[in-house]
Amino acid sequence: MAKRGKYVMDWASLIVGTGAGLTLALYAETLLHADFDSLNSIVTSLSRIFALMGSYFALVVLVLVSRISWIEKSVGHDRLVQWHRKLAPYSLYLIAAHVLFVLFGYAANDGLSIGRELWTMTWHYSWMLPAVVAFLFFMAAGITSYKRVRRQMSYETWWSIHIYTYLGITLSFMHQLLTGPIFAGHPLNKAYWIALYAITIVTIIYWRVAVPTIRSFKHGLRVSAVINEGNNITSIVMTGRKLKKLKAQGGQFFSWRFFTPGQWWVAHPYSLSAAPTDTEMRITIKNLGDASGGVSQIPVGTKVFFEGPYGIFTASKATKGLGHAVLVGGGVGITPIRALMEEFDASIEVDLLFRASSKESFVLKDELDQLAKSRNAKVHYLVGSRKDHPMNASHIMKYVPAFQFCDVYVCGPTQLVESVREAAIACGIPKERFHAEAFEYHGE
Repeated sequence: MAKRGKYVMDWASLIVGTGAGLTLALYAETLLHADFDSLNSIVTSLSRIFALMGSYFALVVLVLVSRISWIEKSVGHDRLVQWHRKLAPYSLYLIAAHVLFVLFGYAANDGLSIGRELWTMTWHYSWMLPAVVAFLFFMAAGITSYKRVRRQMSYETWWSIHIYTYLGITLSFMHQLLTGPIFAGHPLNKAYWIALYAITIVTIIYWRVAVPTIRSFKHGLRVSAVINEGNNITSIVMTGRKLKKLKAQGGQFFSWRFFTPGQWWVAHPYSLSAAPTDTEMRITIKNLGDASGGVSQIPVGTKVFFEGPYGIFTASKATKGLGHAVLVGGGVGITPIRALMEEFDASIEVDLLFRASSKESFVLKDELDQLAKSRNAKVHYLVGSRKDHPMNASHIMKYVPAFQFCDVYVCGPTQLVESVREAAIACGIPKERFHAEAFEYHGE
């Protein structure tokens, strides 16, 4: 990992840890003897701790995917998404534990059944109904984030459900502020909590709304060509103004929103499939049966709203002085690899391993061949199943004997990425020389 990335990670950990510690300290400062004088009081007190920490981590989770550019460039989008996915479940567990503990504690104190207590709290406590709705939004996001569930739904459905988490956090805010003992009669605590929410909201609005909107209008991107690449693959060429100012590189991706029916309401992450120029960018998309199936019908001249560039899957991350790079692509995951291939200096030796189930699945093959010829690179087309080409260390070294002395770039299905990662580990390739991009939609 680059020193700058580790530096950012260290600071991020320090800030998040300090915030968590301060949140607990503020709660501890408001505790009374009555909060621990009985089992019911202890249960209720624990429920409040769970609520505070669950809400705090929910805010951190949103900031992790707010697309702050300097963090993205240092750490990488994939790593931020991994942090998001690891932390988000704990936030949901804590919030769920809060609901259960507060129900048990209040029901015992009031002498009511759990169901009766839930009804009473929902309809008679201040801002409880919005909080219940917020809880349902959180649980829906959590359930749909599990891999088995996520695989069964389209990107559009998953994305729509996750958008409601923003609304959920908003709906729960007043309930926390008005009913939480940590805030009642404690103006400093209240100011701290309001500041956390304000910072999160401003961060999201600035990086997810303001910056993309300004850039989209500034660069005036429009669809200039829609090209059928065959085998349900479509390339979209877009032209605009002064695109070099975006500092995009081959291997990076953007979130694209095409202002045409069926496409405008949700942004899709697609990688560049050619190195960008000052006036043109291109993406190549496979029809997966969701909104991607409609890209071939996008009219020329359609306005394009974009967020990005994102990711550190770039030639600039290669180890200086090493002189040899191995690129591994699977299926349509070859598209960022093809763009990346253009970016390497001519002095760097490049071997590309492209695995596909059939010859017809070799996307952009003519371009790869021409590019390999012009820069004296080698392209190894691997036709067959995973059993035919397991992509372990010994198999890769059949094509690239010097594999252990190379920078390794891989993009494709998760299983391919993990196989190449294990091969790199087996050959003693350090982490900073392994660069991966899993070609699946990211949780946001």
